[in-house]
Amino acid sequence: MTENSFTPRVFSGVKPSGGLQLGNYLGAIKRWVDMQGKMETIYCVVDLHAITVWQDPAELKNGTREIAAGMLAAGIDPTQSILFNQSQVAAHAELGWIFNCVARVGWMNRMTQFKDKAGTNAEQVSLGLYAYPSLMAADILLYHGTHVPVGDDQKQHVELTRDIATKFNHDFKTDFFPLTEPVIEGPAMRIMNLREGTKKMSKSGESDMERINMTDDADLIAKKFKKAKTDPEPLPETIDGLAERPEARNLVDIYAALDDKTPEAVIAEYAGAGWGKFKPALADLAVAKLSPISTEMARLMNDPAEIDRILGDGAEKARAIAEPILQKTYDIVGLLRS
Repeated sequence: MTENSFTPRVFSGVKPSGGLQLGNYLGAIKRWVDMQGKMETIYCVVDLHAITVWQDPAELKNGTREIAAGMLAAGIDPTQSILFNQSQVAAHAELGWIFNCVARVGWMNRMTQFKDKAGTNAEQVSLGLYAYPSLMAADILLYHGTHVPVGDDQKQHVELTRDIATKFNHDFKTDFFPLTEPVIEGPAMRIMNLREGTKKMSKSGESDMERINMTDDADLIAKKFKKAKTDPEPLPETIDGLAERPEARNLVDIYAALDDKTPEAVIAEYAGAGWGKFKPALADLAVAKLSPISTEMARLMNDPAEIDRILGDGAEKARAIAEPILQKTYDIVGLLRS
């Protein structure tokens, strides 16, 4: 098997902690929807990653359903994509352990996201938080994932996945795992805070007004955009005029992503416009695009049994792909099964 002989297959996932916000949708889920039908697509609610920090059990189950509801409401079609939650496919954890034994401590020490999350308290965080990049590699390679849509902040994890695949293939004199490619594209890869344009929009931010939750109704979506922080200057004639204006650039990027345009096209349309014109237009566009998703999410959350059924069906399809790959990995490593 050569690297070029792998079936093109997308894998990506999102953690069920804190709920979905606009950055998750524009930076990830909207792109996942667009990839359906172009190659095999496998999308996962990564609940095993969520427990690297303590989670309330009831909230974790509800959060898993809410993420799945958001993905379905946004257009993930379970007849076109495999959609499941990670813990229903035990092979993720099994391959994760094998990759723990392939990955090197030095590689983990270079992971910037661990340093960011652990802060000055690194000695007190869970081993899972330290080792989770190797589980992420297992998530992808368990399906021989060839492409992973990611933001710039996750590119390092795909590079680690490639390192693990390369070392495994070298150590066992095989070419069993593909070298996964990160897919970084789209007009709005990093959606920033509505109150501080230099900070990424986050589910854990202090104020609810700094983010758009995918559960927000039409009135709240409009209110948040109309109150978003800006500067006193009108929109410039060219995109270069936004270089030192992070809040303005963020709102232009959001408009572009929602309307499937480039930021340059948005500037061309609104050059010279003041915020009294642009922010209401952005609010109207956001309501038109996002409120149907929040409405459908609410409907799905009122039928948790249907969400569970979809995730269960997806897990069965995922296991059908994953199990032969795991068993072949065991054979390559030399693990005996009676």
